[in-house]
Amino acid sequence: MPPALPALLELDRATVWRDRVPVLRQVSLRVDQGQHTVILGPNGCGKSTLLKLLHRELYPLAESGHTPLRILGQSNWNLSELRAHLGLVSADLHAELAAQSAQTVEQTVVGAFHGSLGLPQGRPPDPACWPRVETALAEMDIADLARRRLPTLSTGQLRRVLIARALVHRPQALLLDEPTTGLDIGARRQLLARLRSLAQSGVTLVLITHHLDEVIPETRQVVLLRDGQVQAAGAPAPLLNSAQLSALFGVPLRVQRHEHGWSMD
Repeated sequence: MPPALPALLELDRATVWRDRVPVLRQVSLRVDQGQHTVILGPNGCGKSTLLKLLHRELYPLAESGHTPLRILGQSNWNLSELRAHLGLVSADLHAELAAQSAQTVEQTVVGAFHGSLGLPQGRPPDPACWPRVETALAEMDIADLARRRLPTLSTGQLRRVLIARALVHRPQALLLDEPTTGLDIGARRQLLARLRSLAQSGVTLVLITHHLDEVIPETRQVVLLRDGQVQAAGAPAPLLNSAQLSALFGVPLRVQRHEHGWSMD
């Protein structure tokens, strides 16, 4: 038998402090490769902090002899190499992109090869990168926007540019922080449809949200996070019910399951 693949992400009693306050406390979590995972919880529960921890923007409390975080079986990473394995889509990156008034979509996606938001001055892109840029734009259905400048795009189009930028490295996983924030109903549906296609193509999705309708049918694990701690983790069906989510969000909720996922009111 071939050797088992290492876990994509493995947290072991990880604690993160910010401004002398513990924002994640003793978090243990495993995400296997191909195990599409949604981390669900109210605002302020530590979801975005968890994403920054996984992307090595923040670091857990270190103790001698204890390894609180492994990514693909490793605890130490060169950041540029790590970010080729884990693509990131976040509100912070979206805001940075929105401020790039002179750039085109194409330039923005090519910039990922240089670790920048656009093309560095005096450094022409490697011709070998163009097929991957074209593939990423096609995967997000924005090939027709390649020459458009960023300020002319809608919020939904810009979000898809951000995902295309993450895809050019052919990452093993995408980390998505509230990916549908600011999108109208049509743009939400389009983006979730693209995410489903990516999940089916073999890219592992780790999606952070407080919207139950973002739990796509391909989801294999749900993590319920509250007050910086994991309340429960497991297959979606046993956890996504009215009692569990009412306790998670602190208000009475009615959860319904339908053909394409779940909803709550």
